[in-house]
Amino acid sequence: MSKKFPLATLGEVVISVKRSVVPVPGTTYRQIGVKLWGRGAYEREPMDGAQTKYRTLFRVEAGDIIVNKIWARNGSVAIVEESLAGCYGSSEFPIFAPIREKLDCRWLHWLTKTRSFWNQCDEKSRGTSGKNRIRPERFLEIKIPLPPLPEQRRIVAKIKELTAKIEEAKGLRRETIEETETLVDSALSQIFNQEKSCGLISSIRASGLEINRESRNPAIVNPNEDFLYLDISNVESKTGRILGVKRIQGYSAPSRARRVIKTNDVLFSTVRPYLKSLAIVTPFLDNEICSTGFAVFSCPKGINPKFLFYHFLSPFFIEQCEAKMRGGHYPAINDTNLKKLKLIIPDISEQNRIVTYLDNLQAKTDSLKRLQHETQSELDALIPSILAKAFKGEL
Repeated sequence: MSKKFPLATLGEVVISVKRSVVPVPGTTYRQIGVKLWGRGAYEREPMDGAQTKYRTLFRVEAGDIIVNKIWARNGSVAIVEESLAGCYGSSEFPIFAPIREKLDCRWLHWLTKTRSFWNQCDEKSRGTSGKNRIRPERFLEIKIPLPPLPEQRRIVAKIKELTAKIEEAKGLRRETIEETETLVDSALSQIFNQEKSCGLISSIRASGLEINRESRNPAIVNPNEDFLYLDISNVESKTGRILGVKRIQGYSAPSRARRVIKTNDVLFSTVRPYLKSLAIVTPFLDNEICSTGFAVFSCPKGINPKFLFYHFLSPFFIEQCEAKMRGGHYPAINDTNLKKLKLIIPDISEQNRIVTYLDNLQAKTDSLKRLQHETQSELDALIPSILAKAFKGEL
């Protein structure tokens, strides 16, 4: 049964507090920040007293209410946790303390996570100083539902109980996704295993694969024509999905746009190969251009492109790449070393069988992940629903 709680302004239940200190050069101060959309306060990097432009800093204690003047309109209001007690903020972060006989700070903690609270902060911020800052006196005008203190505590305890169950369910969902993602990796490790290869190992050079067969610089050859350009950023790691390919003109082509690609070519990023950025070229991209960050493999008749794609995802292949990488921030494997890498290549009928098996396994794992993501959306929607009921007196 719904109970309509009386409303009170924050000014009736909290007071402004100013535990001020003058920053001293050579003294380190822990800094506090406030995340958006009711996601709480956090500790920023420590600061020497000589580094701040503010003449005064203000210390927070557990249970304080801290407000980010600029971003309060986006839910940047929080209750200070015990672990953040003793941190400091500038005058841009006004601090308030609850009147304990009237307000449980945990009641306000959950209110800061509601859209109705954010909307009031936004309304009270408009037109102040021309920058949409919220002034402390305006913040105190915000109205909140205020049942008696025992009822606040009862409801807070119920919210805590329910949200703990939701977090437990989210944890189980994350574990399921992690376990699901290891299924294909485990299968790749078993299939592409040097110890079980039965003499089918060949170097890339000896396999009949053609690498980087053709290069064309559009900026020189066809400066006035346009073309589709596939960069490493357009390929989703591990999945091979091609995303957001752009059409550009030859005269504006980047210097790395030089490799010609054909349908069924297999592209493998030689830059940070452990990220597993690879793809199979679709007819849509036939005779277009990709980055020189990719090695372009053209498969002979005896190699299924999809089999090669899965092979390049295997730990057997990636570990070889990592052993021969060179470079600092963007380690890569060059063409000379790439051609020395080993492949496990059975006959085409066995390749096709492996591809069918891995395709089916991938389809099942994708389906499981979709279901888990749908569950995540449902779980995410539960907390706002619980809070809405709580502050209407329906919990």
